[in-house]
Amino acid sequence: MTTLVAYASKHGSTHEVADAVADTLRDEGLEVEVRDVSDVKDVSSYANAVIGSALYMGRIRPEARAFLKDHGKELAGGRLALFAMGPKDADEKSLDDGRKQLDANLKKLGDVEPATVAIFGGVIDPDKLHFPFSRMPASDARDWDAISAWAREVAVSFRGAESATTR
Repeated sequence: MTTLVAYASKHGSTHEVADAVADTLRDEGLEVEVRDVSDVKDVSSYANAVIGSALYMGRIRPEARAFLKDHGKELAGGRLALFAMGPKDADEKSLDDGRKQLDANLKKLGDVEPATVAIFGGVIDPDKLHFPFSRMPASDARDWDAISAWAREVAVSFRGAESATTR
């Protein structure tokens, strides 16, 4: 069965990371479909799902929250992985703070328990932002090696979940 990689992206960088995650999962032998999370109405045809969301002002995107609320329980048993993009830099404190924000979002969703969760640095493109954020300096804090390493961990996790359900 196919693994869904769905993203909630406002300016495109989360979509780019979702594509990179999907490429790594394919390299690891999984069949993958990449979609905007808003376009996914049913998850019954997917073996697993990776959900990616931008993290703004401490919150994941509303469409990602809605997806997780609607489908999180259905993807239980190690079949769900989640990543968020947000910190403007990839230093340890920023990533830790982002992870705390992501964990707080998950807590509000109740029974949603991803097998693995990651937070990655985000992108600031002043040309795509409204004032006052358009005055921020441009930056790209995505760590592509860390993203690929996490995606490989996700593949291992998903294969383990599949093995457990076929026993």
